[in-house]
Amino acid sequence: MTDMIWAPWRMEFILSQKRPGCVLCNYIGVTPAAGDLVLAQRRLAYVVLNKYPYTAGHIMVVPKRHVSNATELDDDEATALWWLVQASISRLEAATGCAGMNLGMNLGRAAGAGIHEHIHVHLVPRWEGDNNFMPVIGDARVMPEYLERSRQRLAGAFAGLNEGRQ
Repeated sequence: MTDMIWAPWRMEFILSQKRPGCVLCNYIGVTPAAGDLVLAQRRLAYVVLNKYPYTAGHIMVVPKRHVSNATELDDDEATALWWLVQASISRLEAATGCAGMNLGMNLGRAAGAGIHEHIHVHLVPRWEGDNNFMPVIGDARVMPEYLERSRQRLAGAFAGLNEGRQ
């Protein structure tokens, strides 16, 4: 017997026009606004909600320059990226009330990177008891919140990050 998991919202993605080029480069310069995934834009990096999150509030911090390895970042870019990661941690904690957080990068396709050509740092909020049997037994994740609701929850907390020189 095959298990069926309904995800009717995926049809919008399947039928939508795909923008050419790097999906992460396409967010560069996008002004954070209602209905958009971008939460903050700075000179050298930005913050965006993960369109296919592991859990509610899953964000990515992305350098604006298209590089595939962290070793390719210059000192200013590396500093700006890490500064924005740190600033995002405190804002995610405040906005979500999470009890912990997973933070990481997958460098290269072999490491599990879905977008291997443009590095990014994942910040995944976690709560006590949010791990359950579904990913292991059911090979599925249970999302407790719609992506748009996550954006609404985080937008105010990240609004102040659109300023500054980094």
